[in-house]
Amino acid sequence: MPQLSLHSPLGPLTLSEEDGAIIALDWGWGRDQTETDVLVAAREWLDKWFDAPSDNIPFRLAPFGTPYQKRVWDELLKIPAGEVRTYAQVAAAAGGSSRSVGQAVGRNPIPILIPCHRVVAAQGIGGYSGDGGTDDKVWLLELEGAPITGILRDQS
Repeated sequence: MPQLSLHSPLGPLTLSEEDGAIIALDWGWGRDQTETDVLVAAREWLDKWFDAPSDNIPFRLAPFGTPYQKRVWDELLKIPAGEVRTYAQVAAAAGGSSRSVGQAVGRNPIPILIPCHRVVAAQGIGGYSGDGGTDDKVWLLELEGAPITGILRDQS
């Protein structure tokens, strides 16, 4: 499986591709570095995204997961940059419960590109599985200009 890493404000990130689609984004530097057209496009897009977040992903995403997880991840892709939804709101759109949505969000194999950081708890920021945990989530939301002041205040 081809992989390509990049330096980011959150530290090193590694993209993985299969059959012309991005299937994973992981924290850390990958062992193998292969410059395929898709991986180079994704790396360039992310470099620009960290300067000016956008929702227009010009390459295919193909995360591995259950049909339910994929439904949840499809709902995450509908959340515009700079906005947040609660786990309950995503559950209302995708089906299931807040807890099942939280589990699907936590298993998102392509964070940032599938914006799981835009999902928050009803009473606070919620969790985040990136290397920096909720600090990374807050940083990503602030980068996008999301209204998180009230969310962070509710956390105390």
